[in-house]
Amino acid sequence: MKKSDPKQSSEKVTIEETMPHQISAPSFEGTGIKMEAPFTNKYGVTIGDSKYASENSPLENWSKDTDPAIMSGDEWVHPTNDIGWNTAENRDLLESKKKPQAYPFMHPTKDVSIGSD
Repeated sequence: MKKSDPKQSSEKVTIEETMPHQISAPSFEGTGIKMEAPFTNKYGVTIGDSKYASENSPLENWSKDTDPAIMSGDEWVHPTNDIGWNTAENRDLLESKKKPQAYPFMHPTKDVSIGSD
């Protein structure tokens, strides 16, 4: 995803590739996907800080003249701290990227137990 304004927040919201403050959040550990820091989009709204409110957000300044389309696009979605990661489909996607638990005690391409049963 592209960020409109790459200003990074110095506040860290993760611990060991997880978001412990979100009970259903998956772990990115072992997936090759690195947790990304919150960023500020071109509207001055911090995305990915888990606070869900920003004084510059259209949601905090809504009126009958606000066009909802203003909040569409990648600049409103954080690549690793987004509620979408909590869905079963995306959790399965992360799990499929992790190495099997038997690693490193198994051969990566050969089934050495074949024919032993």
